[in-house]
Amino acid sequence: MYVCICNAITESQIRSAAQRGVRDLSALQATLGVAAGCGTCRESAMDVLRDAGPSAEPRLYQPSAA
Repeated sequence: MYVCICNAITESQIRSAAQRGVRDLSALQATLGVAAGCGTCRESAMDVLRDAGPSAEPRLYQPSAA
């Protein structure tokens, strides 16, 4: 799905950027150009970025020390 229509940036591109370490809007703008035009997509782009951030990565099972 397109998040930034002005620059044709998709949700999957934002998720890929997050996997490469992008964590904030200024880095996202520098990397992809998202929200650099009209800015309407700013909140949606940040929502996708937050969803794709480190907390969304699968966690390895760690047995508790009993």
